[in-house]
Amino acid sequence: MKKTGDDYFDSEEFRNTLNDYEESVKSGHPLFMDADDLADIADYYHFMGKEKKADETIDYALSLYPNATLPNVFKAREALTTGDIDSAREYIAQIESKDDPEYHYMQAELLMAQDLVEEADTYLRQYFKTVPPDEYQDSVMDIANIFFDYGLNDKAYEWIMRSTGDDSNDFKELMARTLFGLGKFKDSERIFNELLDKDPYSKRYWNALASTQLMNDDISGAITSSEYAIAIDPDDPEGVLNKANALFRLGNFEEAIRYYDRYGEISGPDELSLLHKGSCLFNLRRTEEALAVLQQALTVCPRDSQTLVQIYQELAFCYSALRRLEESIHYIDETQDLDCDHIDMQVLKGHILLENGKRDEAEEVFKDAIKRSDEDPGIIIRIIVSLYDNQYVKAAYEMFKKFFSLIVDDQYDQGYSYLALCCCDLGYKEEFLKYLRIAVERNPHEAKTVLGHLFPEDMAVTDYYQYMYQKLRK
Repeated sequence: MKKTGDDYFDSEEFRNTLNDYEESVKSGHPLFMDADDLADIADYYHFMGKEKKADETIDYALSLYPNATLPNVFKAREALTTGDIDSAREYIAQIESKDDPEYHYMQAELLMAQDLVEEADTYLRQYFKTVPPDEYQDSVMDIANIFFDYGLNDKAYEWIMRSTGDDSNDFKELMARTLFGLGKFKDSERIFNELLDKDPYSKRYWNALASTQLMNDDISGAITSSEYAIAIDPDDPEGVLNKANALFRLGNFEEAIRYYDRYGEISGPDELSLLHKGSCLFNLRRTEEALAVLQQALTVCPRDSQTLVQIYQELAFCYSALRRLEESIHYIDETQDLDCDHIDMQVLKGHILLENGKRDEAEEVFKDAIKRSDEDPGIIIRIIVSLYDNQYVKAAYEMFKKFFSLIVDDQYDQGYSYLALCCCDLGYKEEFLKYLRIAVERNPHEAKTVLGHLFPEDMAVTDYYQYMYQKLRK
């Protein structure tokens, strides 16, 4: 049995139970097992992506114990994932033990699945008043985990704060993952490092650390962490994918493709890994290959996936690069009925028209985008950057100058790196230094992203101005 990274599933106790069950299934005489054990086995199969086996196991459990708690909880959660509220409600009603915490948790999940978050929270707070003191901490963990699983990190954090000094690894991991969900990546990273000090052989912790490091722009750290996960389990899909994503962020596209392919071999290709592989190929100017991969991504991508918009964008870029304008515009138009920022899509449409020499049409699209966005500064900057990317450097410079002359906030931090880049390309040394200084002081992340190629790779952003000042004064 392959290591899963889950402490219980990897335990000798569970392995023995699973082995007994699987041997009995092979023999054609399934064992008469405890309902909770069968539910654990179904959870394991679900965890491993073996949905057919999970369903067979839970159906067997319900044939033996139609009113047992955990088998009905499993089926109710399965129904909720497909939006079948009525079926979920029926499975919950079948639970005989109405005092079981899992019964109450499912009632709350039923509310959450209907976006009745405050009602779910109120229900759980009322239930929590009945929890015996010796079960207090376990209940806090359970409820916080439920909110976390539904992506309600603020609520999860509120419940975590009810804890009375839990120092367990499980509690710390939940705190770290919740902080990650709240965007507190540094705090999350610190806790995962603490967990790894206690358990340096946990690929789950190494993968989580890699994710936090990616969000903190510590790309080399993310690569190291993912390599530890891969060393523990060479076939760990999350570790392989984390390394692929880190290599992608570094711009090491050839090596990233190798790891995306490896991920596909282990887990089967999904829309996100194929999207990133296609982006790698596009950046390597292997546009026809990129198109083939992106079309494959399109075939495996669910219609309700957030990745679909990104796939359409990349396809639009590819077809535009091949000067197949009609097909490029087609994929932008495909986003009209999707849940996305439609003004952003309009800016992209203008960019592609400009790239294909349709300057007058692009201008009309850009004007309409500015109007529809109520002259949003971010949209205006994107349009000016499009001018720069399409070699209209002087026009971009002039538009940036006019744009910043209208900005009254002396702490505004967006776009100065792009103006500095325009000045650099046009040979305006004094202005280049002026806007470089502003960019570095106000928005070092943007400065590194936009201007980093002008400086030594390992140079700190804070040293950019002095380095360039000395270089230009020679």
